[in-house]
Amino acid sequence: MAVDAATERPLAVVDHLLAQYQQQIGDIFPGYRNHVYRMVHLCLACATYSTDEVEKIQIAGVIHDIGLWTAQTLDYLPPSAQVAADYLRSIGKADWVDEVCAMIELHHAVRSRATSHSRFVENFRRADIADFSLGLFAMGLPRTEISALKRQFPNQGFHWFLLKRGLAWAFRHPLNPLPMFRW
Repeated sequence: MAVDAATERPLAVVDHLLAQYQQQIGDIFPGYRNHVYRMVHLCLACATYSTDEVEKIQIAGVIHDIGLWTAQTLDYLPPSAQVAADYLRSIGKADWVDEVCAMIELHHAVRSRATSHSRFVENFRRADIADFSLGLFAMGLPRTEISALKRQFPNQGFHWFLLKRGLAWAFRHPLNPLPMFRW
């Protein structure tokens, strides 16, 4: 079970939601799970959050790339946001849809989103870039924390999976090789 390093509390929402997708994600599940754990921890390291805010981060963390599997596409941001919206409505938290979907839809934004919907969008974006780049771009986060999270939650082939999936997509869609990036 993942634990919020700052408070030592279990990230129960992450574990609960991930379990729902384990079969669909398949063999790369351990790698995706660890990516989500690293991202959520890095996002939580960016600021102090309320209990509801931590839950929003956990939901967005699990669902942010889920369209890779649910929609079988590298253009996964819209389907991932739809999964999040449907989930939030199903648990009676429709008022969270705009914020959580903005976190998902903009997590690959090339430019800062500091003035976007909320601080979550920018912190979530920074956390994903720091993890996706394997810490090459720390995005202002402590490199020691990034390294510690990489040791605690090893990659387990997730980046290799993304590279293979990305190359296959680029070969089939040469005019739109990276549809998930936002300017």
